[in-house]
Amino acid sequence: MPKNKILNIEWNEIVIFSNWEDDFISLTDLMKSVEWNQKIEKWISNRGTIDFLWTWESMFNPNFDFEKYSEMRLESWTPSFTLSVKKWKELTNAIWIISKKWKFWWTYAHKDIAFKFAWWLNPKFELYVIREFQRLKEIELKNNNLWWDVKRLITKANYTIHTDAIKSNLLENTLKSNQRFVYSNEAELLNKAVFWKTSKEWRDENPMKAKEWNMRDFASIEELQVLSNLEVLNSVFISDNLSNEERFKKLCEIAITQFKTFWKLSSINKLKELELLENIKKIWKRWL
Repeated sequence: MPKNKILNIEWNEIVIFSNWEDDFISLTDLMKSVEWNQKIEKWISNRGTIDFLWTWESMFNPNFDFEKYSEMRLESWTPSFTLSVKKWKELTNAIWIISKKWKFWWTYAHKDIAFKFAWWLNPKFELYVIREFQRLKEIELKNNNLWWDVKRLITKANYTIHTDAIKSNLLENTLKSNQRFVYSNEAELLNKAVFWKTSKEWRDENPMKAKEWNMRDFASIEELQVLSNLEVLNSVFISDNLSNEERFKKLCEIAITQFKTFWKLSSINKLKELELLENIKKIWKRWL
């Protein structure tokens, strides 16, 4: 585990496990940083915690067992009720609290759940955890910014040409309050031609990623290049007064042709090699 994946709070090390998309913070380390007597089982047996975990899982876990949760919540009113992480996961199919071996078997939870646990331990301690976590994410952002900027610049290269064509040809008889929908519809037209889905469809499929990113942030080199090219072509089609249906058909045909071509180009392969090298560097930073 790399140094930038460990929170250091008052001489206590708190491990963060990342699965490429989400950060999971060690509840075990949080607990022992404050007080060993505050057991995770005591926290998860709390009715307020159960309700919070249900809310989280129901939003981001389509396989969560609501019936088992309801039974468990009724049972939580009894004085003798106790709950363990293992029991919670087995009965409800919960996925946002996990067990992973790092020196020993530790319990981890998604960062938002971990922050809730830190608050339960000590509200002041939670603030320290959030602040240190944000500091580490800022460091990661600086390290990853260069390659991210390269990818985004490819997309933005012809953006102005596209929006100018929309402004000059499609907004003349459009109410000002509706103009943003025209821009949005044209962007979705390109998304469907390149990614075969709208941004809303992507957000529905990826609720966790959509909290901080958008579909184009996860695009490949080929997809970004084709998208950039289609922005120019769509601006020409708009100027030629082609209908939405005509433009969409042409854009899809051109996208398929360009994808076939770009996959063969050595220049694109070199960019992909660069992307691969950047990903390898991230892996090295993550595990060295």
